[in-house]
Amino acid sequence: MRAQIAKTTHNFFHLRRLRQVRRLLGRQVAAQLVSAFVISRLDYGNTTLSGLPQSTLAPLPRVLNAAARLVCDLRPREHVTSALIDLHWLPVAARIEFKICVLAYQSLNSTAPAYISDMLQPVSSLQRQTNLRSATNSELFVPRIYSSSSW
Repeated sequence: MRAQIAKTTHNFFHLRRLRQVRRLLGRQVAAQLVSAFVISRLDYGNTTLSGLPQSTLAPLPRVLNAAARLVCDLRPREHVTSALIDLHWLPVAARIEFKICVLAYQSLNSTAPAYISDMLQPVSSLQRQTNLRSATNSELFVPRIYSSSSW
């Protein structure tokens, strides 16, 4: 996973290019460009990063913070938290969790792709587990998926 994160965060030349023309753009246009070029790449495939330690995910918030600094025209030593709140951008860990929650919601409401809906099933719909407490709590049964780390 570290290699995937390194590839994701390495090629953000878009931030450097946008920094060159930032003064010509308004804040709204800069936010839209950063969202299109940078944040969309951070969000791509981030559900696979769920459950990783914060130390592994650390490069991703740095890119998000640099993008917020660019849009809000902040200096390198200024705090970014208020800028992220003003831009309505979630932190990286919250983005990952939000995306997983949206996929679970869509699969329960039959708007997700079939391969996701087939994986997530309510425990109450399973024949052998209808008497469990988890069946009354509206929990989902997620089958275990085993994968090898060597590709």
